[in-house]
Amino acid sequence: MNPGLGAARPAALIAIVGAESCGKSTLARTLTARLRADGLEAVCIDEYLREFCEQHGRTPRPDEQAAIAAEQSRRIAAARHARLLPVDVVVADTTALMTAVYSEMIFGDRSLHEAALAAHRQADLTLLMATDLPWVADGLQRDGPQVRAPVDRLLRGLLLGAGLGFSVIAGQGEVRLQAAWAAWQAWQRSRGPKPKIRWNHVCGRCGDPACERHGLARSAHT
Repeated sequence: MNPGLGAARPAALIAIVGAESCGKSTLARTLTARLRADGLEAVCIDEYLREFCEQHGRTPRPDEQAAIAAEQSRRIAAARHARLLPVDVVVADTTALMTAVYSEMIFGDRSLHEAALAAHRQADLTLLMATDLPWVADGLQRDGPQVRAPVDRLLRGLLLGAGLGFSVIAGQGEVRLQAAWAAWQAWQRSRGPKPKIRWNHVCGRCGDPACERHGLARSAHT
């Protein structure tokens, strides 16, 4: 365990969010592996919705959405506060915020927003996946490439409206992992008493995807 993060407090939380087929699960796995290679005790919390769909052979009904969101938050919190096997970093392959976004888009239900945002405020670093990857079918969980843009808009709107910063992760292959690692390192620098680099989240204010063409790795400003 890295003594710099400390075992007495909850593990740091990296929350990965974004529309479908944007590489959330792949990044969660590769980033967790990269953190472990750096000497940190890191765990990845998978998306509970995927487990639900596999168990039931269908997508959830409107009345099941709240329980799915709550379970996602519960699993993340349990990992962060684990005592028997304490960890340094928890990487969440999405949070309850994604369930809230889909509940609004598919069912017109905004009732999950408050609880989802409250849970998401626990994240130390939010990585928002850009929609620049090719869409790939994945059984029950994916509705089609046409939903990615509206989901991205809703998600950005919720984050920005709640004053929650995020770092946009774009690019192909290894570039995506490098961008996520740069965001993690920037967060670590920001925790020092006198940080030398002032980190600006990519599009954390304007929310305009067009701003992301310059790439995350080149967006640190002194």
